[in-house]
Amino acid sequence: MSATRATGRPRDPRIEQAALEAVRALLAEGGYAAVTGAAVAARAGTTKAALYRRWTALPHLVHEAAFPSELALDMHLGGPLEEDLAGIVRGARDALCSPVGAAALPALLAEISTWPDLHTAMLERFAGSFRAIDERLAVAVSAGEAHPDARADDLIQTIIGTIIAGVLLTPGQLDDAWVDRLTASLARSLRP
Repeated sequence: MSATRATGRPRDPRIEQAALEAVRALLAEGGYAAVTGAAVAARAGTTKAALYRRWTALPHLVHEAAFPSELALDMHLGGPLEEDLAGIVRGARDALCSPVGAAALPALLAEISTWPDLHTAMLERFAGSFRAIDERLAVAVSAGEAHPDARADDLIQTIIGTIIAGVLLTPGQLDDAWVDRLTASLARSLRP
């Protein structure tokens, strides 16, 4: 969630990229505890002040590094409903269970009570994906593929909640067979 300035010297985009890469490396190497302002600044070749000019607080930087906006752009819906569900589950699993995502997620969930704007940023980051899922489910309901009471927000919460529970309870066990089982359960629950 980079802030923009109207006046002054233009910001060097290389600093943002270096900071994001530094956070990803630190998360992968040592988890959330390894990500400090000093460690990020040192690895990125910048200063803590430069980081805080760009991000409100360290959790905001971690969020942007762990869950880049590109993650939300890879939605390919429009096939058979069960295939689309599998793609949604797999994409969410891949984003949240990557080494970086899995290291950041529990801490970011804890941080949203301190930083309400972080929660807003997290929701905004995936708003386009949420809309695409809502539109796909509406098509499925219209076509009689899904129950008229099916709601995209319930589907999204079920998928994300199940993944978070898996990250916390059975890390490393959310494999492709798990994706297939969850997808089959979701497909059964959506049938009219």
